[in-house]
Amino acid sequence: RASVRLTGTKYGCGGGGCGACTVMVSRYQPRTKTILHFAATACLVPICQLHGAAVTTVEGIGNTKTRLHPVQERIAKANGSQCGFCTPGMVMSMYTLLRNKPWPSMEDIKEALAGNLCRCTGYRPIIDGYRTFCQEANCCQLNGNCGVNRESIPNGEEHNGSQDEPQLFDQGEFQPLDPTQELIFPPELIVSEPILSQVYDTLLDELVLPPSAPGGKVQFRRVLTLTLFFKFYLEILHKLKHMVSSYSSLLLY
Repeated sequence: RASVRLTGTKYGCGGGGCGACTVMVSRYQPRTKTILHFAATACLVPICQLHGAAVTTVEGIGNTKTRLHPVQERIAKANGSQCGFCTPGMVMSMYTLLRNKPWPSMEDIKEALAGNLCRCTGYRPIIDGYRTFCQEANCCQLNGNCGVNRESIPNGEEHNGSQDEPQLFDQGEFQPLDPTQELIFPPELIVSEPILSQVYDTLLDELVLPPSAPGGKVQFRRVLTLTLFFKFYLEILHKLKHMVSSYSSLLLY
């Protein structure tokens, strides 16, 4: 964090319970040719599991020197940050949701933020700010007034019923969310079909086995493990399953 000056991701509980260290991990899926984004608690993810993946921290989506991302802007303008320790995790959990589903439902938002704890601000302003991404009718459950035309009333005081209530935030000031302008997945991490085809051919040349060869022998598993790149492993086994049907007992292990 300190050496590369990416201190936005916070180290909180160290056990995956607070969500302050949440980052977005993206992987290319060769079978569907799509990018899968998922939120991960950085304190629990071994770095070896990130081979072939792209990791996005809160610094990567926007900043005050260039431009804040709508997710960052809305939690700030909705007064959803106090001490700020939980804010990067909240932002990245919501950002990941929007990368997978630009127009989420309230249930989607609640589920996305379920792993993030806030100890001082309270969840109301955070939810109010992020409800503005929801496109469902009455998703705010407050006749559409997500933090608008509502004020905090001290205990023991009566509401005066005035129509000129102060707004907690003005939705008209928010940047629109444009999914087409998000960060692209690094092209160098995409496993292309030509590369996979070359690896398949190499493997087939090395696996010279008689039809009677029993599957699952340790020496064959070791050859596979040492021969393949880690990021190719599952894809190649899946492909070989269909290419070498006579050795299915070995390849399905």
